[in-house]
Amino acid sequence: MNRALPAVRLRVPTDEDAVTWHRIFTHPDVMEFHGGRPAELSVYEELTARQRRHDAELGFCLWSMLDEEGRVIGFTGAQPWEREWGPTGEIEIGWRLAREHWGKGYVTAAALQMLDRVRAAGLTDVVALVKARNARSTAVTQRLGMRLAETFTVPASGEECHCYRLDL
Repeated sequence: MNRALPAVRLRVPTDEDAVTWHRIFTHPDVMEFHGGRPAELSVYEELTARQRRHDAELGFCLWSMLDEEGRVIGFTGAQPWEREWGPTGEIEIGWRLAREHWGKGYVTAAALQMLDRVRAAGLTDVVALVKARNARSTAVTQRLGMRLAETFTVPASGEECHCYRLDL
């Protein structure tokens, strides 16, 4: 990436962040690769609570991503892959960003900070699962130095999903 990355800050998500995530992730473009439609508020309330537990127990989680003004604009982080398909038992990294902030380098800037944090927590490698059609997230994996390791089929949708790996 040739341009300077924006300043971002990561923090453990709060109860209030569940409401913000619910609001900023309603855009159809944001949800295109996450089920296609917005989730209920209760999904984000459970997700933020689980992330606080992960932070306390594992030393990492999906952190809220804050812009230069301290506004929550998305999340990035790591959590165990607990589904029965894919890289079961591994630590998956990921990100999601409010639509109006796309294309400005926020995800790359936040993901680089996140990688520093997961290294500090003692992780030696991570994976990222990206739907094959998701060119934006694929580009982020490339900027992070990840390599394509496997291809999976998502059971619920039949979509192709790429598993990228990074040795830390």
